[in-house]
Amino acid sequence: MDFKEIIAHLDEKGRFCSATWGAVSSDGVLEIERIAHHTEKVTPGSLFCCLKGERFDGHDFAKEAHRKGAVAILCERPLPLDIPQILVDDARKAVNSLSAHFYGNPGEKLKMIAITGTNGKSTTTYLIRSILASASLPSGLLGTIVYHDGIQETLAERTTPECVEIQEWLSRMVRNGSKACVMEASSHGLVQGRLEGCRFDAVGFTNLTPEHLDYHGNMETYFQAKRKLFGEYTRGEWSGAANADDPYGKRLLDEFPENVVPYGVVNCGKNTVHAFVRYMGLEGIRLDLFFPSGSAARDLKVPLTGRYNVYNILTSATVAWGLGLDEEAIGLGLERVPQVPGRLERYLFENGVCCIIDYAHSPDALRNVLKTLGELVQGKIWSVFGMGGDRYAPNRPLMGEVASELADELVITMDNPRSEDPAEIARQIEAGLKEGLRLKTHRTILDRSEAIHYALDHACSGDVVLVSGKGPEPYIIIREKTLPYSDKETVKNWAKSRGMEFPNA
Repeated sequence: MDFKEIIAHLDEKGRFCSATWGAVSSDGVLEIERIAHHTEKVTPGSLFCCLKGERFDGHDFAKEAHRKGAVAILCERPLPLDIPQILVDDARKAVNSLSAHFYGNPGEKLKMIAITGTNGKSTTTYLIRSILASASLPSGLLGTIVYHDGIQETLAERTTPECVEIQEWLSRMVRNGSKACVMEASSHGLVQGRLEGCRFDAVGFTNLTPEHLDYHGNMETYFQAKRKLFGEYTRGEWSGAANADDPYGKRLLDEFPENVVPYGVVNCGKNTVHAFVRYMGLEGIRLDLFFPSGSAARDLKVPLTGRYNVYNILTSATVAWGLGLDEEAIGLGLERVPQVPGRLERYLFENGVCCIIDYAHSPDALRNVLKTLGELVQGKIWSVFGMGGDRYAPNRPLMGEVASELADELVITMDNPRSEDPAEIARQIEAGLKEGLRLKTHRTILDRSEAIHYALDHACSGDVVLVSGKGPEPYIIIREKTLPYSDKETVKNWAKSRGMEFPNA
């Protein structure tokens, strides 16, 4: 795209202030090949956008971007570089406004679906994607675990990417033949305008529990961030799904009665998508689904487990039903869903011990997982977890309290301590332990691999070892270093060292 066209678009949207051309004549043509907001993303021909974050200011990296091949800069203040510069009041809003236009508005060529809520977003997007595949609608995915362009996937950097990255991924999906995009919409992403240029045909809300309050301040502000998906980012004859058993879901149902379909387990009237659970075990769930039309999908065998996964199944089925997909495709997609990385990821070993890897990193999420296991497991529940450093400090004793109530054995370890002392984080978790509840013993083993090995070595047949907090993350952050690490690989290495096969998922 020509530099002058970018200026014209920003001017039209009220984002443009002025431009300097540097060594390039304003009469010439300056072709912009890519938009980048991070120096690692800069390639020759890029427009580098100087965004201000919580820790870094992109203006400080403009010189490096120029050296890497950026041919122009979008900035909030003039920089001492002999390079064309677009001056704007707010670089983030400007690049958000520009991104979809630059990539040819790819979201208009896709069926757009987004899920928001505190818990369940990742599993729900995997379920929806499987349903779409069963309906012969190939799709891409943008979420906490991976980004998928319809052909290739890469590990996700964050739940909702920056706006320019979203539009670039959407353009790749279109190019690769995808017909739909399924996306997780985080509260941060919604507040920061990262979804600018996206309008959704279907949206879903899972639940809302206290999280990210260090950013939002209170639950009402947190809810209003989630509400933006329904109130500001939908298009045309959009449809929605909201949890009728959640008080914030009820608010969405009351506010958007014409578009949003309720689903629930407790509140399950005739106009509600609901389920009858026939059986639930570690290997999966058998259930019937009932839709407001009076139709049903019966005796489905879904390879997920846990009561909260019944809600995720209902969210995905309701979204799909709102899109007009039939019950056969919905049922087939649910039954064919692959195991979701780090979401009750189950491995049953030949010695009768089951290891579960889960992303649960908040008190509510840990409670949900441990409650689920308590309903399914006859033996002991071993809980292995830590807490991340530099964030969520008030949750640390609460995590200990949850473990006291719902686990038999606890091993406290580290989980991305960042700049904090992992031993101090462990002590804060330990401070929340309560006597006289379920927990029998606890210990602290800061080395995460050693902690997992200890629990697996001491568990007996029929026991479950829950390794939680990191899920599929392939790293651990200690001080300023991001080191390779994987819970799954740690469990694999344990099995190999003990002469056991690592089971298929």
